Parts: sequence; structure tokens; C-alpha cells
Amino acid sequence: MTDDPETLRARAADALLAARARTELLTSCVEEDDLTAQHSPLMSPLVWDLAHIGNQEELWLWRAVGGHDPLRPEIDSVYDAFQHPRAERPSLPLLAPTEARGYVADVRGRVLDILERAELRGGPLLDSGFAFGMIAQHEQQHDETMLITHQLRRGPAVLTAPDPPVTSDGVLPHEVLIPAGAFTMGTSAEPWALDNERPAHRRLVPAFLIDTTPVSNGAYLNFIEDGGYHDPRWWAAEGWDQIRRHGLQAPLFWRREGGRWLRRRFGVIEPVPLDEPVLHVSWYEADAYARWAGRRLPSEAEWEKAARHDPIAGRSLRYPWGDQDPTPDRANLGQRHLRPAPVGSYPEGESRYGVRQMLGDVWEWTSSDFLPYPGFRAFPYREYSEVFFGGPYKVLRGGSFAVDPVACRGTFRNWDLPVRRQIFSGFRTARDAEPEAS
Repeated sequence: MTDDPETLRARAADALLAARARTELLTSCVEEDDLTAQHSPLMSPLVWDLAHIGNQEELWLWRAVGGHDPLRPEIDSVYDAFQHPRAERPSLPLLAPTEARGYVADVRGRVLDILERAELRGGPLLDSGFAFGMIAQHEQQHDETMLITHQLRRGPAVLTAPDPPVTSDGVLPHEVLIPAGAFTMGTSAEPWALDNERPAHRRLVPAFLIDTTPVSNGAYLNFIEDGGYHDPRWWAAEGWDQIRRHGLQAPLFWRREGGRWLRRRFGVIEPVPLDEPVLHVSWYEADAYARWAGRRLPSEAEWEKAARHDPIAGRSLRYPWGDQDPTPDRANLGQRHLRPAPVGSYPEGESRYGVRQMLGDVWEWTSSDFLPYPGFRAFPYREYSEVFFGGPYKVLRGGSFAVDPVACRGTFRNWDLPVRRQIFSGFRTARDAEPEAS
């Protein structure tokens, strides 16, 4: 990324404006009752997310960067995500939709004035416009959260988008060999990378094979029809307990009707498309499928090596295809489409090893727990990453169709509890490479 202040300023402004346009789309397409309702105890009311976006922007850009007095100090605790679990947020004294919209618009106008004058250097918050990039990413992450809420919402469809283009270019190998060797994991150079992506470090990875594409609905259906949800051999103990307790028999939003499988997608009931990556599965479901298939989930290091390492140049790339920013012909990102593209899509976006769809389409569960990298330093606050390390969280990589490019890199790390299914999660599998004969 260039260090030219005007270029940085324009990039930050574009990122903030793109995030706000998406926020406005997600909050203007429903009536006020839908904004204030809690559509699932797993999620906040949409109006909470809206005002929380403005409050974080006020905290970091108006107060911390701009050095100004608080605009609405009385709401800080209401919109502190660590003080109030999602299930309790409807009972808080939330700003009403009209007031919330006015608040976030007021903050944004003030922030754009600050951006016009900011030096964009002179400390870690300002260097390369980091604080502005952090807030743009934060808003886009909440936009993805709000899109999840839209998927959980009952009622007629309110969001529309064209289907992904057909870009597959023929039959692909089922799996790709990733040779043994060290590679550079994480980053110390990406200006807007978040703390858990840092620092860059060398990681030795034994040889392994990884699926060329994410696991498809059709492949996952074979697991279902082979009795996968009724056979404890494939399940971790906690996962089997979840399956029995909740009577799960398929991915979230699937149902069997008249001899065929249907799914609900943003208010539309449709046949499950067999050629799309499977979506809305928990880590336990992904792990069980992999065991059933005689395989396993890749580790986070394996995933990143397959996605970023260039064996010819001997270095790690920003993205699977190279260092250039994402484009629509390389990845399904940014809510341009409201579904994953068919497996095998985006040949222009494949990694140097020939692995497809490693960015966009679906978040991919890995086998790894969420842990810090060697030399990790929390910045700019512990609650972004550090408080989640060492807990029950599993790492997801790669982004989904709901992730904006500003919040999606080859180094970006997501994490969630292994029971979660409402997120836009899928997976691919891996296996150890056979040792070479001597």
C-alpha cells in the first residue's frame, strides 16, 4: 500500500463510505418493527448493531484520533459488546431507529472532517490510516452479522442480488498436494491487518493433500444419506451430544419435503443446489463429515500455506492469486451475490498450488484452536483478540460471500464456537501425504 497521504485518505474514505452504504441497505429494507425485534437469541436486534457501529466510530475516530469530548457518553455502556450478551440486548435502553440513524450520520460527518485533516502518521493508530481502516472493517463485520440476522429473520424476502456468474473451466482434480516445507504465516507488512494476524513468522508444515474446492452440498448429502447423523463413530463427543439433544439431521435451514431437500435462503425456499459449497454447518458437522470421508479438517497453517505460499517465488502472497486487490472475477465477496458460487468457480482466483475458492463463498472451518502467533501484541485493545485466545473457539479462514474485501485477506483470521451454524460457514478436507518410498 502506498504511503502517499492523499491516496491513503482516499482509500480510507472509500472504505468508510462503502461500509455505510451497505449498512444503510441492510437497515432500510425492513420496517422498524424488524429493526427492533430480536430474530434469534444468538443475534442482536439490527438497531443495536446500527448504533454500536456509530458508537465504535465515535470512540476510536472522534475521541481517540480526533481528541474530542464524547458526543453521547451515556450510551457507551449500552453498546459495549462485552457488558451485554446478545440475548439481553433487547431489554437495554436502545436508541430508536430514527435516533440511531441520526446518531451514526452525525458521527460519520464529523469523522470525515477529521479524515480530511489527519496526518495519517505519527503513531500506530494513525500510521497508514490504520484507525480508519479498523473502523471500516468493524462496520463491514457488523454488516455481515446483520446479514446473518436477515437470514434468520422469518418473513418474505427483502434482499435481492444476482446469482454468481458461471466461471468453472472444466473437471478439476479432487485434491492437491502441498509439499513439505516452511512458509511465512501471518503478516507484519499489511497496514490494516488486525492484531491476531501479526506478526509474520516461519511455520514448517509437513506434506499434505487438500481438497481443490470446498465440500459441496451434493457431497455432504452423501454423508447424510449414509446415516452420518445417526452414527456416533464420526462425531466428537460434544458434537454427538448436540446432534442428539437438538435432533439435528442436516445443515441449518435445510428440510426434507416430498422426497427432496429444500433450504431457506433469505426468505426464499428453494431446492438445495448440489453444486454449491455446503453452508451453515458447525465445526462438529464439518469434523464428522471429514472423519466419515476418511479425511480430516486442515490445520490453520495448512490452510494458509495452500492459500498464500508461492513455491516458485518462495514467498507468501497477500491473496491466493497474488498481491493485487480482490476483483469480481477472482472471488465472491462483498455481498454482490447472496449465495456461494458453484464449486470450482473463479479460476482466476486460484492459489499457486491450484486450490480454488480460498477467499469468498464460505468461511472454512479448520482443525485449529484460536491462539496467538509467536510475538503477538494486543492492539489497540485486548478485547479484539486476546480475551478469546485459549478458549473453546475454532478458527475459520477465507471469508464468505458476505465478507467485504476490506475485511478479507489471505492472513485474516475468524473464530467462533464449534456449535455455531448460523454463520456462513463451510469447509474443505485434507489428509496426510503418503511418505515417499525409499
